[in-house]
Amino acid sequence: MKFDSIRNQAYEANMALEEADLVVATFGNASALDSDHGVFAIKPSGVPYRDLSPELMVIVDIEGKKIDGDMNPSSDTLTHAVLYKEWPGIGGVVHTHSTYATAWAQAQMAIPIYGTTHADHLTVDIPCAPVMTAEMIKGQYEYMTGYQIVEYMAAMNYSAREVEMILVAGHAPFTWGKTVKKAVYNSLICEEIAKMAVLTQQIRPNAPRLDNNLIDKHYQRKHGAGAYYGQDMEK
Repeated sequence: MKFDSIRNQAYEANMALEEADLVVATFGNASALDSDHGVFAIKPSGVPYRDLSPELMVIVDIEGKKIDGDMNPSSDTLTHAVLYKEWPGIGGVVHTHSTYATAWAQAQMAIPIYGTTHADHLTVDIPCAPVMTAEMIKGQYEYMTGYQIVEYMAAMNYSAREVEMILVAGHAPFTWGKTVKKAVYNSLICEEIAKMAVLTQQIRPNAPRLDNNLIDKHYQRKHGAGAYYGQDMEK
């Protein structure tokens, strides 16, 4: 099987999304990049998760052109392609319509940073890119969705290495990471943070943003120069 490594990675990622209840029906997709060959594997369009196999993952190049596979790639392929092209260093992209994160996207709101669970992963609100313009929607919609994400991240001065998740207003969340496994993890975290934020606002509608000292402490202990969370596997 050609490109068996990324096909297996993409398959396992897509199945992990279903197992985590982040997708229903045929919604959502995950892709895995082979940066050496400039191609990625992605879920075929409209195929139920129970019917997937590694062999059905479609191989496309960095421009979104199909290279190998019998099926049509995900309708979101061009969005994935833009993110890979514009952000060298990421190795996986995930898109879901998970319930809570999508609800925030439909409300066209960023997810406020209320607690340390959020701060363990990023120091800012989970951003929400604005609704796309009519011109963008009428053009190459999926391609322009990618640029809506990239351009909003740039406008907010956010690094794709530090902020690995975003909502697109009226649409749903996208996540990415150094590997597709990390992108799946980020999708799960995005959904959990979104759920916690909804419950927080129900308990206290005017809940304050988390204290900056706590934000910095929790982020730095996982990601800073002196990070001490987890295990040093090199010892």
